[in-house]
Amino acid sequence: MLRALAVDDERPSLEELLYLLNADPRIAGAEGASDATEALRRINRALESGPDGPDAIDVVFLDIHMPGLDGLDLARLLTGFARPPLVVFVTAHEGFAVQAFDLKAVDYVLKPVRRERLAEAVRRAAQLKDVPGKDVPGQEAQAVGVPPRIPVHEPDPDHIPVELGGVTRFVPVEDITHVEAQGDYARLHTPQGSHLVRIPLSTLEERWRARGFVRIHRRHLVALRHVVELRLDAGTVSVLVGSEELQVSRRHTRELRDLLMRRTAT
Repeated sequence: MLRALAVDDERPSLEELLYLLNADPRIAGAEGASDATEALRRINRALESGPDGPDAIDVVFLDIHMPGLDGLDLARLLTGFARPPLVVFVTAHEGFAVQAFDLKAVDYVLKPVRRERLAEAVRRAAQLKDVPGKDVPGQEAQAVGVPPRIPVHEPDPDHIPVELGGVTRFVPVEDITHVEAQGDYARLHTPQGSHLVRIPLSTLEERWRARGFVRIHRRHLVALRHVVELRLDAGTVSVLVGSEELQVSRRHTRELRDLLMRRTAT
Protein backbone atom coordinates (compact mmCIF):
# COMPACT_ATOMS: atom_id res chain seq x y z
CA MET A 1 0.00 0.00 0.00
CA LEU A 2 1.29 3.42 -0.97
CA ARG A 3 0.96 6.68 0.93
CA ALA A 4 0.82 9.49 -1.60
CA LEU A 5 1.19 13.24 -1.78
CA ALA A 6 -0.30 15.10 -4.76
CA VAL A 7 1.10 18.55 -5.57
CA ASP A 8 -0.67 20.97 -7.92
CA ASP A 9 -1.37 24.71 -7.67
CA GLU A 10 -4.64 24.39 -9.61
CA ARG A 11 -7.36 23.34 -7.18
CA PRO A 12 -9.61 21.48 -9.70
CA SER A 13 -6.64 19.46 -11.00
CA LEU A 14 -5.52 18.66 -7.46
CA GLU A 15 -8.97 17.54 -6.39
CA GLU A 16 -9.36 15.34 -9.46
CA LEU A 17 -5.95 13.77 -8.91
CA LEU A 18 -6.72 13.10 -5.24
CA TYR A 19 -10.06 11.56 -6.17
CA LEU A 20 -8.42 9.17 -8.64
CA LEU A 21 -5.62 8.27 -6.26
CA ASN A 22 -7.90 7.58 -3.32
CA ALA A 23 -10.04 5.37 -5.57
CA ASP A 24 -7.04 3.13 -6.32
CA PRO A 25 -6.91 0.14 -3.95
CA ARG A 26 -3.09 0.30 -3.87
CA ILE A 27 -3.19 3.78 -2.30
CA ALA A 28 -3.51 3.68 1.49
CA GLY A 29 -4.13 7.42 1.55
CA ALA A 30 -3.48 10.51 -0.53
CA GLU A 31 -3.25 14.10 0.60
CA GLY A 32 -2.68 17.30 -1.33
CA ALA A 33 -0.41 20.34 -1.37
CA SER A 34 -1.06 23.46 -3.41
CA ASP A 35 2.58 24.40 -4.05
CA ALA A 36 6.09 22.99 -3.87
CA THR A 37 7.00 24.84 -0.68
CA GLU A 38 4.07 23.32 1.18
CA ALA A 39 4.95 19.93 -0.30
CA LEU A 40 8.57 20.24 0.85
CA ARG A 41 7.45 20.94 4.42
CA ARG A 42 5.18 17.91 4.28
CA ILE A 43 7.95 15.70 2.89
CA ASN A 44 10.37 16.86 5.58
CA ARG A 45 7.80 15.86 8.19
CA ALA A 46 7.47 12.48 6.51
CA LEU A 47 11.23 11.91 6.57
CA GLU A 48 11.35 12.82 10.26
CA SER A 49 8.55 10.32 10.85
CA GLY A 50 10.53 7.52 9.18
CA PRO A 51 9.45 5.03 6.49
CA ASP A 52 7.04 3.29 8.85
CA GLY A 53 5.88 6.39 10.72
CA PRO A 54 2.38 7.87 10.66
CA ASP A 55 3.44 10.76 8.41
CA ALA A 56 5.42 8.70 5.89
CA ILE A 57 5.09 9.38 2.14
CA ASP A 58 6.01 6.75 -0.43
CA VAL A 59 5.33 8.62 -3.66
CA VAL A 60 4.78 12.22 -4.76
CA PHE A 61 2.56 12.99 -7.77
CA LEU A 62 4.03 16.27 -8.89
CA ASP A 63 2.91 19.01 -11.28
CA ILE A 64 5.69 20.92 -13.06
CA HIS A 65 4.46 24.46 -13.71
CA MET A 66 3.81 26.09 -10.34
CA PRO A 67 4.55 29.59 -9.04
CA GLY A 68 7.79 29.99 -7.12
CA LEU A 69 9.50 26.64 -6.69
CA ASP A 70 8.34 24.45 -9.60
CA GLY A 71 8.03 20.69 -9.78
CA LEU A 72 11.44 20.12 -11.35
CA ASP A 73 13.07 22.26 -8.66
CA LEU A 74 11.39 20.20 -5.95
CA ALA A 75 12.43 16.93 -7.60
CA ARG A 76 16.04 18.15 -7.75
CA LEU A 77 15.93 18.92 -4.05
CA LEU A 78 14.58 15.45 -3.30
CA THR A 79 17.51 13.79 -5.08
CA GLY A 80 19.73 15.11 -2.29
CA PHE A 81 17.72 13.36 0.43
CA ALA A 82 18.93 10.08 1.90
CA ARG A 83 15.55 8.31 1.48
CA PRO A 84 13.42 10.44 -0.83
CA PRO A 85 9.92 9.42 -1.89
CA LEU A 86 9.34 8.19 -5.42
CA VAL A 87 8.28 10.88 -7.90
CA VAL A 88 5.64 10.71 -10.64
CA PHE A 89 5.24 13.86 -12.72
CA VAL A 90 1.69 14.79 -13.69
CA THR A 91 1.73 17.69 -16.12
CA ALA A 92 0.09 19.24 -19.17
CA HIS A 93 3.47 19.73 -20.84
CA GLU A 94 5.24 17.00 -22.83
CA GLY A 95 8.48 18.93 -23.28
CA PHE A 96 9.96 18.28 -19.83
CA ALA A 97 10.12 14.49 -20.05
CA VAL A 98 13.89 14.43 -20.56
CA GLN A 99 14.54 16.46 -17.40
CA ALA A 100 12.00 14.40 -15.49
CA PHE A 101 13.67 11.06 -16.22
CA ASP A 102 17.11 12.54 -15.61
CA LEU A 103 15.76 13.19 -12.11
CA LYS A 104 14.86 9.48 -11.79
CA ALA A 105 11.11 9.95 -12.09
CA VAL A 106 9.07 6.75 -11.94
CA ASP A 107 6.66 7.96 -14.62
CA TYR A 108 5.50 11.00 -16.58
CA VAL A 109 1.74 11.34 -16.98
CA LEU A 110 0.11 13.94 -19.20
CA LYS A 111 -3.02 15.89 -18.32
CA PRO A 112 -5.91 15.48 -18.67
CA VAL A 113 -5.24 12.46 -16.50
CA ARG A 114 -6.92 9.24 -17.54
CA ARG A 115 -7.79 6.75 -14.80
CA GLU A 116 -6.07 3.88 -16.63
CA ARG A 117 -2.87 5.87 -17.23
CA LEU A 118 -2.66 6.97 -13.60
CA ALA A 119 -3.28 3.39 -12.47
CA GLU A 120 -0.24 2.31 -14.51
CA ALA A 121 1.91 4.95 -12.76
CA VAL A 122 0.65 3.73 -9.38
CA ARG A 123 1.48 0.15 -10.37
CA ARG A 124 5.05 1.11 -11.22
CA ALA A 125 5.49 3.00 -7.97
CA ALA A 126 4.06 0.10 -5.96
CA GLN A 127 6.36 -2.33 -7.74
CA LEU A 128 9.43 -0.25 -6.88
CA LYS A 129 8.37 0.16 -3.26
CA ASP A 130 8.05 -3.61 -2.91
CA VAL A 131 11.64 -4.19 -4.06
CA PRO A 132 13.97 -2.74 -1.38
CA GLY A 133 17.14 -1.18 -2.74
CA LYS A 134 15.98 -1.32 -6.34
CA ASP A 135 16.99 1.73 -8.36
CA VAL A 136 14.28 3.79 -9.96
CA PRO A 137 14.55 2.74 -13.61
CA GLY A 138 14.16 6.12 -15.24
CA GLN A 139 15.73 4.69 -18.33
CA GLU A 140 13.15 1.89 -18.43
CA ALA A 141 9.98 3.71 -17.42
CA GLN A 142 7.46 4.33 -20.15
CA ALA A 143 5.88 7.76 -20.39
CA VAL A 144 3.77 9.81 -22.73
CA GLY A 145 6.07 10.56 -25.65
CA VAL A 146 8.93 8.64 -24.02
CA PRO A 147 8.72 4.92 -24.88
CA PRO A 148 11.35 2.36 -23.86
CA ARG A 149 14.62 2.11 -25.72
CA ILE A 150 13.97 0.71 -29.18
CA PRO A 151 15.49 -2.78 -29.58
CA VAL A 152 18.32 -3.32 -32.01
CA HIS A 153 16.08 -5.41 -34.26
CA GLU A 154 12.78 -3.65 -34.84
CA PRO A 155 9.88 -5.98 -35.67
CA ASP A 156 8.83 -3.58 -38.44
CA PRO A 157 11.67 -1.57 -40.03
CA ASP A 158 9.16 0.70 -41.80
CA HIS A 159 7.69 1.98 -38.53
CA ILE A 160 8.96 3.19 -35.18
CA PRO A 161 6.92 2.73 -31.98
CA VAL A 162 6.07 5.78 -29.87
CA GLU A 163 3.87 5.89 -26.80
CA LEU A 164 1.08 8.43 -26.46
CA GLY A 165 -1.05 8.40 -23.35
CA GLY A 166 -0.26 4.77 -22.63
CA VAL A 167 -1.08 3.70 -26.21
CA THR A 168 1.71 2.56 -28.52
CA ARG A 169 1.48 4.09 -31.98
CA PHE A 170 3.61 3.01 -34.93
CA VAL A 171 4.84 6.03 -36.88
CA PRO A 172 5.87 5.39 -40.50
CA VAL A 173 9.55 6.19 -40.97
CA GLU A 174 8.75 7.77 -44.35
CA ASP A 175 6.61 10.39 -42.56
CA ILE A 176 9.55 11.61 -40.45
CA THR A 177 10.94 14.84 -41.89
CA HIS A 178 13.82 15.29 -39.46
CA VAL A 179 15.12 14.18 -36.09
CA GLU A 180 16.42 16.42 -33.31
CA ALA A 181 18.85 15.29 -30.60
CA GLN A 182 17.76 15.93 -27.03
CA GLY A 183 20.38 14.34 -24.79
CA ASP A 184 19.95 10.57 -24.79
CA TYR A 185 16.60 11.08 -26.52
CA ALA A 186 15.59 12.00 -30.04
CA ARG A 187 12.56 14.00 -31.14
CA LEU A 188 10.96 12.74 -34.32
CA HIS A 189 9.29 15.44 -36.39
CA THR A 190 6.44 14.66 -38.78
CA PRO A 191 3.90 16.90 -40.53
CA GLN A 192 1.36 15.80 -37.90
CA GLY A 193 3.52 16.61 -34.86
CA SER A 194 6.55 15.36 -32.94
CA HIS A 195 7.36 12.40 -30.72
CA LEU A 196 10.11 11.87 -28.16
CA VAL A 197 11.85 8.50 -28.12
CA ARG A 198 14.56 7.22 -25.83
CA ILE A 199 17.25 6.48 -28.38
CA PRO A 200 20.36 8.49 -29.33
CA LEU A 201 20.50 10.40 -32.60
CA SER A 202 23.67 8.51 -33.58
CA THR A 203 21.80 5.20 -33.42
CA LEU A 204 19.02 6.48 -35.68
CA GLU A 205 21.61 7.92 -38.06
CA GLU A 206 23.23 4.50 -38.47
CA ARG A 207 19.91 2.67 -38.68
CA TRP A 208 18.28 4.98 -41.20
CA ARG A 209 21.24 5.97 -43.40
CA ALA A 210 20.12 3.56 -46.09
CA ARG A 211 16.62 5.08 -45.93
CA GLY A 212 17.87 8.52 -47.00
CA PHE A 213 18.52 10.15 -43.63
CA VAL A 214 21.66 12.24 -43.38
CA ARG A 215 23.31 14.16 -40.54
CA ILE A 216 23.47 17.90 -41.21
CA HIS A 217 24.44 19.08 -37.72
CA ARG A 218 25.37 17.52 -34.40
CA ARG A 219 21.74 18.04 -33.37
CA HIS A 220 19.87 17.26 -36.58
CA LEU A 221 19.24 14.37 -38.92
CA VAL A 222 17.10 15.06 -42.00
CA ALA A 223 15.26 12.90 -44.52
CA LEU A 224 16.51 13.91 -47.96
CA ARG A 225 13.08 13.31 -49.54
CA HIS A 226 11.62 16.03 -47.30
CA VAL A 227 14.25 18.69 -48.07
CA VAL A 228 12.52 21.46 -50.03
CA GLU A 229 15.40 23.93 -50.44
CA LEU A 230 19.13 24.28 -49.87
CA ARG A 231 19.91 27.87 -48.90
CA LEU A 232 23.20 29.80 -48.87
CA ASP A 233 23.25 33.14 -47.09
CA ALA A 234 26.42 35.07 -46.21
CA GLY A 235 28.46 31.89 -45.97
CA THR A 236 25.95 29.97 -43.87
CA VAL A 237 24.08 26.99 -45.28
CA SER A 238 20.62 25.85 -44.25
CA VAL A 239 17.90 23.55 -45.52
CA LEU A 240 14.17 24.00 -45.61
CA VAL A 241 12.44 20.87 -44.37
CA GLY A 242 8.73 21.30 -44.72
CA SER A 243 8.22 24.78 -43.24
CA GLU A 244 11.21 24.59 -40.88
CA GLU A 245 14.66 25.97 -41.66
CA LEU A 246 17.59 24.03 -40.18
CA GLN A 247 21.23 25.08 -40.12
CA VAL A 248 23.83 22.87 -41.79
CA SER A 249 27.26 22.71 -40.18
CA ARG A 250 30.34 23.21 -42.36
CA ARG A 251 31.57 19.66 -41.93
CA HIS A 252 28.31 18.27 -43.33
CA THR A 253 27.70 20.82 -46.11
CA ARG A 254 29.57 19.11 -48.96
CA GLU A 255 28.14 15.66 -48.27
CA LEU A 256 24.61 17.04 -48.07
CA ARG A 257 24.96 19.01 -51.29
CA ASP A 258 26.38 16.00 -53.14
CA LEU A 259 23.58 13.75 -51.89
CA LEU A 260 20.89 16.24 -52.88
CA MET A 261 22.43 16.68 -56.35
CA ARG A 262 22.64 12.91 -56.78
CA ARG A 263 19.07 12.52 -55.66
CA THR A 264 17.89 15.19 -58.10
CA ALA A 265 19.81 13.58 -60.96
CA THR A 266 18.09 10.28 -60.39
